[in-house]
Amino acid sequence: MKHRIMRLLIVLLLGVALVMVSGCTDTSSEDTSDEGIMEEETVETTGAEDTEESAYVDDAMEENGEASDSVIDPADFTDGIPNPYFPLAVGTTFVLEGESDGEDIRVEMYVTDQTKEILGVTTIVVREREWEDGELIEDTLDWYANDNEGNVWYFGEESREYEDGEIVSIAGSWEAGVDGAEPGILMEADPQVGDVYKQEYYEGEAEDMAEVLSLDASVTVEYGSFDNCLQTKEWTPLEPGIEEHKFYASGVGLLLEVAVTEGDERLELVEILTE
Repeated sequence: MKHRIMRLLIVLLLGVALVMVSGCTDTSSEDTSDEGIMEEETVETTGAEDTEESAYVDDAMEENGEASDSVIDPADFTDGIPNPYFPLAVGTTFVLEGESDGEDIRVEMYVTDQTKEILGVTTIVVREREWEDGELIEDTLDWYANDNEGNVWYFGEESREYEDGEIVSIAGSWEAGVDGAEPGILMEADPQVGDVYKQEYYEGEAEDMAEVLSLDASVTVEYGSFDNCLQTKEWTPLEPGIEEHKFYASGVGLLLEVAVTEGDERLELVEILTE
């Protein structure tokens, strides 16, 4: 009898031990499963953010029309019809002045007689210099070309930033056809309200976009007062939430630049010089 009781006790003890071991195994499996779920959720969340950002850029690019096509045919630029909103007459200097965050700004855009061939297209070299409180802070060579319809294409720039008279950066420099960079349309031949187009594209460096807001804006600057002006919005996906508005008069060109989201920058046309 005693031996039978002892055997029963041993069996019961073994059973309890097996249950305890089984319970520990299940808990370990649950912990591992939870960790796996957390990792998957993290990946899914990150992927969603990337997808949202990419979708934002892709949606904008889809609305660019021909400007989003990087295939350039030099034959489309043989006539080079002038654009009234962005004239490129050799020897002309556009002088704009204003303020940016309390600093006096002066910009001079000079249409040189120099050219540069890019992707088989002969572009016009425009030198743009900017001074802040009388000190040169940027000196840029921009490359533009008018196509046979009158669109002004932007093929890149060679940019130099200065500090105390010394070059401190060439950031923002790019050339169409180099390292995947593509030209864009700086000014349409026949702008219409609602048009959205790419002005430049060098991934991660230069991705400016523009949208036509109005064709009948009225503008008064030091150079004069104008009606029926073209108004555009410009921004870049590289700096979400920042945008500026620009105003152009037919037969004159750029009249006014105004920051509308950050800062108090305002730059207006004060003089046009010709050689």
